[in-house]
Amino acid sequence: MAREGRLKPLPVAAVHIVLALMPGELHGYALMRRVAELSDGAVRLGPGTLYGTINRLVADGLIEETTDRVMRGDGERRRYYQLTGNGHAVALDELARLQALVRRVRTRLPKGATA
Repeated sequence: MAREGRLKPLPVAAVHIVLALMPGELHGYALMRRVAELSDGAVRLGPGTLYGTINRLVADGLIEETTDRVMRGDGERRRYYQLTGNGHAVALDELARLQALVRRVRTRLPKGATA
């Protein structure tokens, strides 16, 4: 089901994947590394979570497999994924939602507290 309207926030793993894909297409292992890098190692997606989430994002029309596949030295093909137009819009919405959350939390911190 495509997320054309703003229904609800994406699950955590999906947020990390769509944000990791904003600069461009990646294959699964590179996505796992990018998510770990963007989160300073706080989020590490295992293969089951990664590919389960990828399958849901594809089914929702937020990401798609690219037509170009790179052949590895061992003859195995890697599947590359990229955001769709709707996926890019949802990624921007998620980024704005997270930024707004951080702003709201900071305004409610006690005097002298830092975040």
